[in-house]
Amino acid sequence: MALDSGKLSRLGTGLLLLVCTLYFLLFYGHVSKDKTQSYIIPLTHSAASEYLKQHKIVVSHQLPIIQSVAAELTAQQYQDLIQLSVELFPNASVQSSGIAWGQRIGFSPATASQVTGAGQLHAAGILGSGVTVAVLDSGFKSINGLRHDAYGRNRVYGTYDAIRNKVVMNDSDDSGHGTHVTSVVANSERDAYGRFYGLAPNVRLMNVKAFTQAGAGNYADVIRGIQWLVQYRELFNIKVLNLSFSATPRSYYWQDPLNRAVMAAWQSGITVVTSAGNQGPDPMTIGVPGNNPYVITVGAVSDNSTDTNNNDDFLANFSSAGPTHERFIKPEVVALGSRLMGVMESNTHIASEHPEYHDGGKYFMMSGTSQSAAVVSGIAALMLSDDSSLTPDNVKCRLMATAQAAKKSTGELAYSVFQQGAGQVNAFEAVQNRLNGCANVGLNIAQDLNGSQHFSGKAMRAQNGDYYIRAAESLLWNGLLDRSGRFAWQDATTWQDATTWQDATTWQDATTWQDATIWQDATTWQDATIWQDLNQVFIAINAWVTEE
Repeated sequence: MALDSGKLSRLGTGLLLLVCTLYFLLFYGHVSKDKTQSYIIPLTHSAASEYLKQHKIVVSHQLPIIQSVAAELTAQQYQDLIQLSVELFPNASVQSSGIAWGQRIGFSPATASQVTGAGQLHAAGILGSGVTVAVLDSGFKSINGLRHDAYGRNRVYGTYDAIRNKVVMNDSDDSGHGTHVTSVVANSERDAYGRFYGLAPNVRLMNVKAFTQAGAGNYADVIRGIQWLVQYRELFNIKVLNLSFSATPRSYYWQDPLNRAVMAAWQSGITVVTSAGNQGPDPMTIGVPGNNPYVITVGAVSDNSTDTNNNDDFLANFSSAGPTHERFIKPEVVALGSRLMGVMESNTHIASEHPEYHDGGKYFMMSGTSQSAAVVSGIAALMLSDDSSLTPDNVKCRLMATAQAAKKSTGELAYSVFQQGAGQVNAFEAVQNRLNGCANVGLNIAQDLNGSQHFSGKAMRAQNGDYYIRAAESLLWNGLLDRSGRFAWQDATTWQDATTWQDATTWQDATTWQDATIWQDATTWQDATIWQDLNQVFIAINAWVTEE
């Protein structure tokens, strides 16, 4: 008997549904505990944040616009969160409509300009005009955001390739590090709210390439790059030099060839900003040239993914700390250095190794004191744009005088001065400030360079290994401490109780001012007579760190 066509159709549909159901149960109904699936997880639920932290779940996307993150979860982790009443949403795929939005436009506001207060300066028309910032790094690609300033004008002078000792018209950056750092300083593109990504979007740029695709370099190339910048500083009006790299100290600061080159740049009138390094949180981890007492050394702060709220900021665990071997307090300041969005082509070395931080277009999220230094370089450019008479010493003075120290509700420092220096930078206050003569007090760079006299700081180390500052001898630490050892910089009223911050109990609080019985100085150092040849001493851009 022939089957009715309608019954046949219904039977076929039923069989198809049965097959699909069996397929789903086979492959999805009994998922292995090791198999993962991506979900969007709301951070508004406190249990979700705590669970992610406890189980060390790697976050693939920070989505602050919806107060969420995306992460791969196992079936068990999924069930755990559901039982905690956390509403999970599958990170389902969608079909492109021809425009790759990426996480930059969708989920990444211009954090650095907001956290530092630079947005207020931008609104007032202070954008870094009239100042050239040099970035000595792996090079940078003058793509959109870097090629043109805030008014659409070409602003890249060119590239000096210190490795080949050659001025080139084309630019390159196989690493991606230099491009990202430069964009933190100067990116003229805006976020979805119309805010500039770069701290100083109108500066002119000078590109110095001294590091390879893998981020490796040597003293000779870097020094040659600095020398070239000093030689042509007046022609190109170079006012700020960003150095986002470090090497392990192998001698006193004044004996180090790279430090001497940096001191010459500072003496010539170039404000040098350098990263503290990513070797924290242990003391005495500041690298070269961050251990140079004259320059501005910058540590890293995380905004905890809340760019409009400074109350939950914390010191990044990777941020290197002082004091230096010559007892100087380092870093001078700290700045945002976590999850900064900057431009970087997807085929570069760093983006290829960490594709999860690339938006698929040209933006890349990166953390480190390299980014913190770039933030401060941008602020220095804003300061010099507003007051072109500022010397490097006075740029440093105003940055430190207006920084905000992180304190607990009891008034004690949340972090030692060897970790946070004067505190977190404030671009708006630094530009408005008119203080001079409060930085590098007691130092003499001419004597240092000619070898007639060298200097040490006032940090001390007690017999139990704790570090503190000797203030009993009318100490003026860059003019910011008085005789009693009280801090003269502004109180951190916007940084409340640091209950979520890492405690600095392993280091004696810098507010404890007592004399020391011993200081373990250079006796553990390698003698400078066995300092290796420059061509064999290698330095590198700061090591990759996981976002915090």
